[in-house]
Amino acid sequence: MNALVLAPGRDKSLKRRHPWIFSGAVARAEGKPEAGETVLVKSAEGKPLALAAWSPRSQIRARVWSFDVAVSIEESFFEERLKNALKLRTQLPAARHTNALRLVHGESDGLPGLIVDRYADVLVVQFLAAGIERWRDTILDVLAGQTGCEAIFERSDAEVRKLEGLEPRVGFARGGRDARRCPIVEYGLNFRVDVEQGQKTGFFLDQRENRQRVRALAAGREVLDAFCYTGGFALAALAGGAKRVTAAESSEPALEVARENLRSNSMDQEKIRFEQADVFAYQRALRDRGRAFDLIVLDPPKFAPNAAQAKNAARAYKDINLMAFRLLAPGGLLATFSCSGGVDAGFFQSIVAGAAVDAGVEAKILERFGAAADHPVATHFPEGEYLKGLLLMRG
Repeated sequence: MNALVLAPGRDKSLKRRHPWIFSGAVARAEGKPEAGETVLVKSAEGKPLALAAWSPRSQIRARVWSFDVAVSIEESFFEERLKNALKLRTQLPAARHTNALRLVHGESDGLPGLIVDRYADVLVVQFLAAGIERWRDTILDVLAGQTGCEAIFERSDAEVRKLEGLEPRVGFARGGRDARRCPIVEYGLNFRVDVEQGQKTGFFLDQRENRQRVRALAAGREVLDAFCYTGGFALAALAGGAKRVTAAESSEPALEVARENLRSNSMDQEKIRFEQADVFAYQRALRDRGRAFDLIVLDPPKFAPNAAQAKNAARAYKDINLMAFRLLAPGGLLATFSCSGGVDAGFFQSIVAGAAVDAGVEAKILERFGAAADHPVATHFPEGEYLKGLLLMRG
């Protein structure tokens, strides 16, 4: 087996079981490993530390498969890892309320670079790293066998593949059907998911329990759902008895799906209004019209994929939260989120706090939000905790 030798003193993160090895920690590669090939990771003194997938084009030069160097990285390894991931999801309470779940969450399930979401009888997969790409066919076969899903759609089109030296790939990897509108059920609400062209894998499964929380808070309230995408929070608020819901989104294709989602549920369609608009400008227009809301949801797209972009993202997060506080009636609630990996929870809270000060309002944090339980976070991989949110009350 080819090997990867670390520079002196650069094995500390591995001893804490962090699965990433950055280029600066590598002293040399022994042999000529190919992209995605399994290599033996050794300390500068030659001590075996882990088995990892080699990625010569990425700053993350290797991703650990196992810290047990006696393990064989072969088909049975992936069978076992996938079996354990699926077992965990069947035990979650959400499995009784929805047929759409994240089945594999990358490093937190011991499968670096692999994302698998299930939408009823369709799986959507993302192969995002050189190592998992090398085992693509094996993993597809195992997934088909263990889930019984004949249709597997691949959405390996995330930007991170470029950093791995991989070309994007989109289309059916196994089977086939019209996957532009996969019907799913979530806590009694019907949604149509566009797995072929929708954001991420088609739907924001990580916000499932947060949608339920908004549903529980919405009764009798005037609600604004900014960045509504396909209407997840908006329909949850309407199902929860909202007085009226305004949902804003810049993407017309997303709003087309949102309207279909509305029609697929027995709801009073007169109580919801979808607006195609740039949310930044739309918030100001609402302010100029003197509008006020009792509950505002801010779930914007990823402004900062990494820490280097956090400063610019902070300005965007502050702007939308500042305007939200100005649109919020006294005693009103703001559910605000960030899915940016480059903005940690503490930084996000400080941004929101600054927005409240600049808006001239008092605000209290009532609750904190995170991703649903089918998006677990391994204790040794804090990067997996990307979604954070706050529920605040305006004084």
